[in-house]
Amino acid sequence: MKAKLAAAGDWLRGRAENLLALMLLGMFVAFLLQILFRYVLNLSIGWTNEISVVLWIWIVLFGAAFVVREVEEIRFDFFWASASDGSRRIMQAICAIALIAMFGISLPAVIDYVTFMKVESTAYLKIRFDYLYSIYIVFTVAMIVRYIWLGVQAVRGRAPEAFDPTKAGSGV
Repeated sequence: MKAKLAAAGDWLRGRAENLLALMLLGMFVAFLLQILFRYVLNLSIGWTNEISVVLWIWIVLFGAAFVVREVEEIRFDFFWASASDGSRRIMQAICAIALIAMFGISLPAVIDYVTFMKVESTAYLKIRFDYLYSIYIVFTVAMIVRYIWLGVQAVRGRAPEAFDPTKAGSGV
């Protein structure tokens, strides 16, 4: 059962990476169109800038929620790397409790604000702001679920991975 869940999770993460790559491609194409229209055709168009900003917001929050792994998160590794397994478990549990509390306390206000933003829309594409910023609600819920999982793992005795500088990458 665990193997099937892991395989399904890997497949879903792969599709999330594909979607993220498509968003990045869309942002790049909009950027190239903006250059073409502004400097080659001498026409000013605003929708390309708007789509780039919208896609950037979605890329960052969607990527953080579904693509970036916990070990790829930015952290102050000086203490983490020198800590024992038990100390890392304690730090992970404290961090999980704090983040669950902060995201959980803010969630009702976030939902209220995002739903309130339906009265506004973007200047060129007329995308309602509640649709545009709905990704923040998804991000918040994903972070709560992620840190509940990590906190439970730490309490059950599974220590988070120690930092290994030989495996450090760009996080992408």
